[in-house]
Order: sequence, then structure tokens, then C-alpha cells
Amino acid sequence: MSEPSLRVPAGHGALPAAAKKSLPMPRVDFRNPLGAAALYAPESLAWEIFKNPVSLFVGGVTAVLLELGEPRVRSGVWGHSIFPTDPVTRMRRTGAVTHISVYAPRAVARQVIGAVVRMHEKVHGTTPDGEAFHANDPALLNWVQATVGYGFMEAYAAYCRPLTDADRDRSYRESKPAADLFLATGAPTSLAEQRAQFEAARPSIVSHPIVFEFLDIMKKTKAVPAPLRPFQWMMVRAAIAILPHWAIEQLQLDGPEWRLKGWERRMIKGLGALFERLPIRSAPPAQASLRMGRPANFLYRK
Repeated sequence: MSEPSLRVPAGHGALPAAAKKSLPMPRVDFRNPLGAAALYAPESLAWEIFKNPVSLFVGGVTAVLLELGEPRVRSGVWGHSIFPTDPVTRMRRTGAVTHISVYAPRAVARQVIGAVVRMHEKVHGTTPDGEAFHANDPALLNWVQATVGYGFMEAYAAYCRPLTDADRDRSYRESKPAADLFLATGAPTSLAEQRAQFEAARPSIVSHPIVFEFLDIMKKTKAVPAPLRPFQWMMVRAAIAILPHWAIEQLQLDGPEWRLKGWERRMIKGLGALFERLPIRSAPPAQASLRMGRPANFLYRK
């Protein structure tokens, strides 16, 4: 849903909150203080997954599609954020929160996540069908956390590096400290729990014109770094391709215009493999690795 404004390093932006109120937030230095642990260990799967811009973008789109399928989450996201009017700012801010949650020192991550929780406390209303919602409703927080975990991990597994079910279990376990800070205390901690939550949510996931408005924005907006822009729409369809089959049908994304062709899948996988080996020294993953006494290419040598 909505996030606070953040003053973060160049490339992530200092942005206004959806409520047009700025919260004082620290400038994030991922390199310092030396040895300051993050919420996730350097050897965690999260450090691997979120270093790759392919899994970051593709997984983010997958998560948003699942969230927009849930009527209460959809009303919160679309009615209480700047996404419809300024999607690039919204996505950069979300990406900043994600990188801070994974790579920043724990104290900074806790402060930023706390600001997100306080902002969510102000987000409430009623869906067009008359159902009340509140952004800090535990059920909605658990669903959002489940979609985020699923989207980023399955994007990484499909297009960057294969993962086993044991890897998936490990990733869900590792995410619990951050999920708890977001108040998603019932978020899945295993693959089995994720599947159970998806099955429970399945009856409530429906298509809506906002889903297609979001996809149209993703088609027309420059939402990825310049080298990836020729592939952006392909990457959006790559995000649709990793949705559960039932979600593709219920969101009405099973038409030929939404399908990823075989050669396009191979192209996205090639990009994912490339960024598995291409460290960006100024980016949070490399800077955090240096903070933790690892080389800047620590995450890129496997």
C-alpha cells in the first residue's frame, strides 16, 4: 500500500508520501557502519534475490497483480497511493523500502519499516462494494507479504537461478523477522504455508479494470533502468507467466496478448543470468557486502 517518503541514496529518490506528508527519515548509507548486521544475513536468499534487477522488477509486478486482485488491497493501493498518477515515483520508493529492508543496518531498516507501518495506520476506507478495509489489518498484511515473497522468489527461480523447494522453505523462514516488523505476523514461513494461504485467498481474487490500468501503465511508463527498457513489456509479461494458473484465469490474463513466447522467456533468462554476474559497486547489494566485510562482488560469484 502507501509508503512514507524516504531520503535515500541517489538513484532511489526522495519522494512525497501518498498523503502528501513527509516523514523525517535518515539518509541511508549501506556501506556504514562497518559490521552492522542487516535483518537478513549476507548468506540469505534475500541478499541473492534482491541484487538482481530482473527478479526485482518482474517479481514486483507479479506481487502487485496478486495484490490488485484482492478488492480491499486494491482499494488501499489505488485510492491511497500515488501509483495512478506517478507510478515511477511509487515504484522507486517501493524499491528503496525493499532494499533498505534487506540490506541496510537493522536499526535503519527498523526505523524505515516503522514509518511504513505508521503511514499504513492512516490508510482505511470502504471498497466500492461496501467492504471496510484498513491497511494494517493483519489479514491484508499477511496477504501482501505472501504475494511479495512469492513474486520475487518465483521471478528469481524462473529467470535468474533455479531454486529447490528446500530453498523456498528457507527463504520464507528467513523473511519472518522483517515480516513481523511489517506486522505481517501470520505471513508464510514455509512453502506449504504459502500454498495454503494462496488457496484460502483464491475465492476472493477477481479481475478488475484497475488490473488492466496498471498493466497499461507498465507498458507506457519508463519503469526500469535504460539498458532494460527495450525489454520492459516483455518483463511485464514474464511477471504474468509466473502467476499461479488459477490467478491468470481469475485475473483474465489468459489471452494471447499477455502470454510470454518461448524466445522471450529465453531472452529474460539470459538477462537474469547476466545480472547474476554483473555487480554494480554503487548499488545497495555491493555496498552492504562491503559493510559486512565481504568483497563487492560477493553475491555475484556463484
